[in-house]
Amino acid sequence: MGDINVSKLKKEDRVNYVHHLLNDIKALDIMLEKGMIETHPIRIGAEQEFCLVKPDFSPSDNALEILKEIDDPHFATEIGNYNLEANLDPVELEGTCFSDLHKELKTLLAKAKAVANKKDTKIILSGILPSIGLDNIGEAQMTPLQRYTVLNEAIKDTRKQDFNIHIQGVDELNLLFDSVMLEGCNTSFQMHLQVSPNNFIDKYNWAQAIAGPVLSACTNSPLLFGKELWSETRIALFTQSIDTRANSFFLNENQSRVSFGRNWYTGSVTDIFKDNISRFRSFLTTNFIHDSVSLLENNKIPRLLALQLHNGTVYPWNRVCYGISSDKPHLRIENRYIPSGPTVADEIANMVFWVGVMMGKPKKYDNIHNSWDFKDVKNNFFNAARYGMAAQIYWDGKYISCQDLILDELLPMAYKGLYRNGIAPSDAEYYLAIIKDRVQTLNGAEWTVRSYRHLLKSHKRFEAMQILTSKLYEKQERDYPVSTWRILKDTEQLPDERKRIVKHIMRTDIFSVHKNDSVELVLNIMKWKNIHHLPVINHSKELLGVLSWTDVKAYLTSKDKHHHSVDAIMKKDVIVVSEKSTIQEAREVMKSNNINFLPVIRKDKLIGLITSNDL
Repeated sequence: MGDINVSKLKKEDRVNYVHHLLNDIKALDIMLEKGMIETHPIRIGAEQEFCLVKPDFSPSDNALEILKEIDDPHFATEIGNYNLEANLDPVELEGTCFSDLHKELKTLLAKAKAVANKKDTKIILSGILPSIGLDNIGEAQMTPLQRYTVLNEAIKDTRKQDFNIHIQGVDELNLLFDSVMLEGCNTSFQMHLQVSPNNFIDKYNWAQAIAGPVLSACTNSPLLFGKELWSETRIALFTQSIDTRANSFFLNENQSRVSFGRNWYTGSVTDIFKDNISRFRSFLTTNFIHDSVSLLENNKIPRLLALQLHNGTVYPWNRVCYGISSDKPHLRIENRYIPSGPTVADEIANMVFWVGVMMGKPKKYDNIHNSWDFKDVKNNFFNAARYGMAAQIYWDGKYISCQDLILDELLPMAYKGLYRNGIAPSDAEYYLAIIKDRVQTLNGAEWTVRSYRHLLKSHKRFEAMQILTSKLYEKQERDYPVSTWRILKDTEQLPDERKRIVKHIMRTDIFSVHKNDSVELVLNIMKWKNIHHLPVINHSKELLGVLSWTDVKAYLTSKDKHHHSVDAIMKKDVIVVSEKSTIQEAREVMKSNNINFLPVIRKDKLIGLITSNDL
């Protein structure tokens, strides 16, 4: 909906909007019936979302400033003011189209990098930026454009409660959030494939069937806020961050706006749109000047604005799109589940793999909806998102590893599909070899996880996240596929060690007590964990005081006082430090106050601590 001026749908607008929406469906049915939808040539296209970062590799806040200076219609904004998007020109599926797209994308990114460099900003391709933090995703970081404000307000009004984000992986993320800005953590490489209306439903069902194994080879977003979650955490995060369904005490049978779907589709392409309209009410509108059916009657091709606007607020991982090119209407499938990065070469290889498998479908998989259970396919997709190449796929009646399925069946299928459509052997062989090497060695998610675990051996979480992001930038600048990357060692350091701050060295895995806890409990925790200081907090994580071993050791021989509460002996006048203070500032605070322990505070809440040993 980027080129449509939107506003919040009010009660008085609803009847008019619904009229135009239903009229667009009628117009699409008429165009299908009259054979007006383009069947050939087949075109492909892509959208490249990317991150903007500061010299310390944290998210920047200057997307609009950079976009203005780029001054190129290929570029557009995203919801976060640290993201931008580059839209590639559609090309016909033939010859060297993929290497041509590769060159165009590198040219566009080079143009953006030249402007970004002047603003002391770098560009990074990553499904989720490893260094992004909760302080980067508030409403203050939303791109200040009307459509994002309207979307945020509309979804919040529909939901009427905070978003409850819960993702369970190796680690666990559990938090409440008050806006849709968590969606801004995600960046993707969205791929478009034009499909003939004559066999659209069969092609769409096939796109669903292959989504799991294709995604398994392409995962590269295993980290969020320093927590190791799914191999492709974007899948879980996007689903929950744009969820308009409110929690209740009743079982919620409604489908999320971000979903894989509920079942196979039958009928025509309009049945997919009709299903979405039936399930999801629109909360945005725009100015409608023309009636779509009337335009057809006057031999004009309608843009179907109401339908496009509704479609822009529903986010299936394989989305149906209607468009017009060279005054001819067409239909395409938009693949939305592939992440950005790790390199342009990897992204184009992902596209070649997906398009090849889409075009190379053997006849035995025609009408797959009659022989395969949709829930197996849906389960494959989420298994791939969780486990990447470690996933088992239920394929054609049996379980098979992703690696065996891709190497033995899908890659040969992709070669056939590409050659059948006139793709140059040089393109097919180069890019599919990247997929093969990645499947046999490591993909982006695996490199990220292994490197991050190594870094955590010598660094605190925040510093490890920044080092990881800096090395990701260095490696993707060379555009060598991720399968060739060396996993980072624990000895890697920040590019500029002089700019380390308290957040780099603070401990976040904190043992704490409450004011009503007994001294006996405190004594035992300190002995068990060999620690000399304990912060005292309330249930909101606000710091109330501090206990030191000096405060409690006198109670070791006074067992009759073990039942005393912490509140009676804790120090309430506590010296604290900010996470953004420099290491030198923290050292001077400790020295001048003759202390060895500093709680780290953000908005009166305890978020970490440092000791003299950390310094």
